Amino acid sequence: MSAPILWAPSPERAAASTMAHFERYLKETRGFEFAGYNEMWDWSTTDLDGFWSAIWDFFDVRASAPYTKILANASVEHAKWCPGAQLNYAENLLRHAQTRPDAQALSVTSETFGQTGLTWEELAQSVANAAAYLTANGVTKGDRVVAILPNTETALIAFLASASIGAVWSLCAPDMGHVAILDRFRQIEPKVLIAQDGYVHAGKRIERGDVIAQIADGLPSLTHRVMVPLSEPLPIRWATWDDMIAGHAPQSFKQLPFDHPLWIVYSSGTTGNPKPIVHGHGGIILEACKQSLHHDLTENDRFTWLTSSGWIMWNAQWMALGQGACVCLFDGAPHHPDMNVLWRFAAEQNLSYFGAGAAFFDSCRKADITPRDTVDLSALRSLGSTGSPLSSDAYDWIYTSVKSDVWLAPISGGTDLAGAFVLGHPAMPVRAGEMQARALGNAVRAFDEAGNALTATVGELVCTQPLPSMPLYFWGDDDGTRLHESYFEMYPDVWRHGDWIEIREDGSSVIYGRSDATINRKGLRMGSAEIYQAVEALDVVLDSLVVDLEFLGRDSFMPLFVVTRTPLDNTIKDTIAQAIRTSVSPRFVPDEIVSVTEIPRTLSGKKLEVPVKKLLLGGDPAKVVNRDSMANPSSFDFFIAYALDHMS
Repeated sequence: MSAPILWAPSPERAAASTMAHFERYLKETRGFEFAGYNEMWDWSTTDLDGFWSAIWDFFDVRASAPYTKILANASVEHAKWCPGAQLNYAENLLRHAQTRPDAQALSVTSETFGQTGLTWEELAQSVANAAAYLTANGVTKGDRVVAILPNTETALIAFLASASIGAVWSLCAPDMGHVAILDRFRQIEPKVLIAQDGYVHAGKRIERGDVIAQIADGLPSLTHRVMVPLSEPLPIRWATWDDMIAGHAPQSFKQLPFDHPLWIVYSSGTTGNPKPIVHGHGGIILEACKQSLHHDLTENDRFTWLTSSGWIMWNAQWMALGQGACVCLFDGAPHHPDMNVLWRFAAEQNLSYFGAGAAFFDSCRKADITPRDTVDLSALRSLGSTGSPLSSDAYDWIYTSVKSDVWLAPISGGTDLAGAFVLGHPAMPVRAGEMQARALGNAVRAFDEAGNALTATVGELVCTQPLPSMPLYFWGDDDGTRLHESYFEMYPDVWRHGDWIEIREDGSSVIYGRSDATINRKGLRMGSAEIYQAVEALDVVLDSLVVDLEFLGRDSFMPLFVVTRTPLDNTIKDTIAQAIRTSVSPRFVPDEIVSVTEIPRTLSGKKLEVPVKKLLLGGDPAKVVNRDSMANPSSFDFFIAYALDHMS
């Protein structure tokens, strides 16, 4: 049974939405008329040529050469999109500089730098200058440009400059540990590093100069280094950011194949280095256009998504810029000086759309704040949430404590495809705990272990048709083995994402959390292998196992189980926590560190992360693991007892 309706759009709002405009466009230009959204979704996931060509035309994608066909290979794992097309992602974003040069493109609020902003003309000129600088310093098509920067205009300018000349971009957040950053950037052998040597967070100055120098020295492929300096003097061999954006260079955009690499993002698995996922110019353009329909974005919006520069939402927020909206960046602590800071920001910026991780909204609820009573949110029309399941309690808090007349549209997707599987629809009602619709063009299903589709039952989230924003490949994965093992090993030519989903009869859905062993902390994903690398490098730790017990309606809880040489005490716990904080990120310090005598392993030596996770989420001990396949069956007894004592 569906939950009660919390909000529904007025007929006028529904009819004025970009989704409604698209529906009218399909009727007028293609002769398509649908009885309801589910019928439209069915068409979009079966007639891929028709749907994606309509997206291309409706959004007037700029290309110097047309595609010869939309889909040359319809295999999910080996899809080939839009052969023949020549275009550039940066050109499609910066097109608004020609038509609205004096309109505001960016507003930036930073704890480090204060309040700044850029018009479309200023943004485009800065990008042109930075691109000319990169070219003058030997960067050419296909070279990698990497950065360690916060969520400010600097990262956007550097990204678009790289994209405009055909270089490949990759970004890490400044609060990541140097080991985690090097594990990412070493794989892709960058030519240029752009970094900031410090920042302010929660009122505290964080110095990063020594760490940045250590990272740069660990990247032998570098030929050029650019610093955004907060401290003096500038290190030897570094140029300054001001040097990079100086001048008045002409704007130009390298015309590139549809599948030319745009950026490399990282989504860690449970073994080996982080996966360097490559997405292409054209695929990201189409996905962003399609997703903007579901977000109901136009050039009149003022848009913010609260994001770290290391989260895929940093990349995704530019979908709003692509539609001409003003993107209002927030670079600071969401709890400093208090939990109302973001709501004051929303009021001051007259935000029409505000998105954040589900953990942010839940933290506001637990802090018992009431933004509706303290700030003016009259401009706010839409709220987005992602990163982890948004609880029904958080839905209720938003409608009682934030604004009763606001469209709340949680989404769920992933770094892996730089898009969303399920999200909002501006003409549908909102129900607590539910996501309104499956994304257009995205053939989302819930599968059981045998590959049978499920309705109104929790199963594995899969996608049975290709998407243009799916990874082109993993960098360095020349034969595609790692890509195959990551998504296609369980179901042949069907993408398995690693989430639990329930799809209702009406097409709405509920995401319940991760079905695999990937760690998801407030929306930021990390492979357990990176945590093991930090922990097991300590002489005192002999073995370890970590699980993230994220599930719908529960707080995320991440215990770390360790086998130690000497009895586990607070000193050892502090040492372990500091190792994770320094080498990985403070976000991944465990909630609890627990001493065990053995880590359960398979006969082949693999840690039994998923069975332990299923057990601690309430699974039947007799069903979550086959003890005959274990090298040390008795080791599981501790975890059964732990589940009874701690998880009930």
